[in-house]
Amino acid sequence: MQGSSALSCSSNSISAPVGLCCSQRPTLPFRNQRIVLENPSSLKIFHFHRNTTFPLLNCTVLCSDEVVSSQLGKILLVWLRDSTEEIVEASETEGLFVETGYIYSVHGLQGEVRVKATTDFPELRFSQVESINWFLVFGLLENILFMNSLLIQPGRRWLRQQVSGRDMIQEIELVEGRGHPGQKSWILKFHEINTIEQAQKLVGSALLVKDEDRPILEEGEFYTPDLVGMKVFLKETRELVGTVINVFNSGASDLLHVELLPDRNARPQLEGSASGPLVWVPFVEAIVPNIDLSKREMLITPPKGLLELNIRADERSKKERRQLEWKERKKSQKRLIAAKKILHEMEQDHIFHGFRYGEKNQRSFLANQIVDVNSILLQHALQNKKIPYKRWSFPDFVNALQVNDTLKLSKEFFSIENVEHSSIGSKVQEQGHCLISSGKVAIVLALTESKLLGTSSIPEPAGPHEEIAYLHVKALLNDSHRLLKVVLPSEVELETMEDRPSVPLIVVCPAESIEYLKQLFMDHDYFSFDSEKVWFLEEEKLPVVSASQEEENKHKILMKSPWEILQGPAGSAGIVTLLSSQNLLEHLHVMGVEYIQVCSGNQEFINGEMLLGFTKSREANAGIQVFRDAGYLEEHFNIVFSIDFAKKLTKKIDKLQFEAILKPNQHVEMVEKEWVDVIPSSPNSYEFHSSIYSCLNACPPSKVCLVDITA
Repeated sequence: MQGSSALSCSSNSISAPVGLCCSQRPTLPFRNQRIVLENPSSLKIFHFHRNTTFPLLNCTVLCSDEVVSSQLGKILLVWLRDSTEEIVEASETEGLFVETGYIYSVHGLQGEVRVKATTDFPELRFSQVESINWFLVFGLLENILFMNSLLIQPGRRWLRQQVSGRDMIQEIELVEGRGHPGQKSWILKFHEINTIEQAQKLVGSALLVKDEDRPILEEGEFYTPDLVGMKVFLKETRELVGTVINVFNSGASDLLHVELLPDRNARPQLEGSASGPLVWVPFVEAIVPNIDLSKREMLITPPKGLLELNIRADERSKKERRQLEWKERKKSQKRLIAAKKILHEMEQDHIFHGFRYGEKNQRSFLANQIVDVNSILLQHALQNKKIPYKRWSFPDFVNALQVNDTLKLSKEFFSIENVEHSSIGSKVQEQGHCLISSGKVAIVLALTESKLLGTSSIPEPAGPHEEIAYLHVKALLNDSHRLLKVVLPSEVELETMEDRPSVPLIVVCPAESIEYLKQLFMDHDYFSFDSEKVWFLEEEKLPVVSASQEEENKHKILMKSPWEILQGPAGSAGIVTLLSSQNLLEHLHVMGVEYIQVCSGNQEFINGEMLLGFTKSREANAGIQVFRDAGYLEEHFNIVFSIDFAKKLTKKIDKLQFEAILKPNQHVEMVEKEWVDVIPSSPNSYEFHSSIYSCLNACPPSKVCLVDITA
């Protein structure tokens, strides 16, 4: 039984005594003697069912020739035992008996057995006088003598055994019983069970008590069988949660094992399985405040996340999960071997030195970094380094475009009044509006490190890089209207709010900002975007290589630590390789996307509808929006690609043009089998950078259109 702080469970109960008044002089049988009560008018007889204790205060029972005394009066205990015995099939008595324990082994050589109690009242169930029908007689008797033999009479028990595959219930007499505290069990002796062989036949049997003889519990206490099968509802919403299938005692309190509904939270079920997931619910009043035994219902108020706490995300069997893990390990090993082979061919074997040092998690981190190196892009960047670099001029490219493929707009056009006035008769903007509202446009929002840390209007706090990145990302995206203005400023003109979630959004940012961004989007309800159509990708990085004058054509990948490769952002052109590696382009194509708009997050003038509509009207592969007053800054980009051209572009990585930027970078090297820190006093390494505008090298000028914004 549990304390008052918890709702208690038990497996048996005591029935209240029934008081009877006697008008005749009763006689009581004691070993062929009759004791006659002299004053029957003051006599009350209370019948106590089996399996009860005496409800008397300070009551003592003594041996022969001693007096039984009580504060409630003089009592006489008379034993009446039913001598008949019967065997019945368990199915015929279903619901009449409750299990109080089971025999699990033999004890000693005299036919005794060991019993594990499954009741909260083992003293009542396994004592030698427990199954006797007692009559307590209260009167004015002065002295009543009891014989010692009264207390050693065998008691009636019920035993459930399997006979020919069926459960059979029969009576059995208990001679004596005693506790075994060391093993938390009871040692019982039954009538006519005197040998080990006879006792062995009882192992596996269950001891029973009649259901009507269970003790009556106090308020707030319940029997386990009464709770099993109850329906469980949420108190606030009256939503059906599931069904109690079992109750377990954890020491501090009982635990309800609840089977949730199979379709709760729309969780997929295994084929052929109709049962739902199982969860644990503490059986305490704070969580289970209401229980209705008559309706077989209980109301619960679970803390947030309790019902999802023990649900396994993967419903596959343990064997299937192990097989899948083994396959994934084999795939990872194959990818690592392939990546190491490529780096070996590039003469970058020094990267593998870290595998001989450090802990397992450090070596695993190095292996993951090796697998993630974009060796194709790195080789292309190194090849560009060997060729004398002639910087591609974006202004020259803009001036070379044909006049009929250029749409010039003034800055004032983007004011709210002009946009509202022009959108009525603008065929170009109407085409862009139709593309967005029909879900044929995907947005790629690039929040690279330079964008996160380069906003002059936000003060840079003193602190780690993660905190700085978080503050700038939050400042950029904290206002949902500002985010929509950055991505789709004209979307407020859509006729219905249902059109907005049809736009897929891909956010590209530094690795240290991804978790902050995810949380930020969740806190703002994904800024009205569909959460299923929002992706967060880490920006593309390339290893930093050495710049040695002695070995001009050999560039070693620098190591930040023995287990970490020194890397830097590859530039906005890395977005193309990201879309390819994540297979997002194919996924977007299946979703019906026809155009992809790629834009940076630190621009004042972005009009998605105008640029999309103009690109569509010119049947161009790419559309560009520039702002002359910004001096054609490559960091401020807003480009539209057709989905077909974007897919072709991923297969023409060699068209991207990389610039090798000479910079000083601290790193580590192995010198004579020891790792040493290298702190340069002058530029000692190359970082590779490529602008997204270099993607236009793969597109003929006749297939490129331009929206030119002037002051």
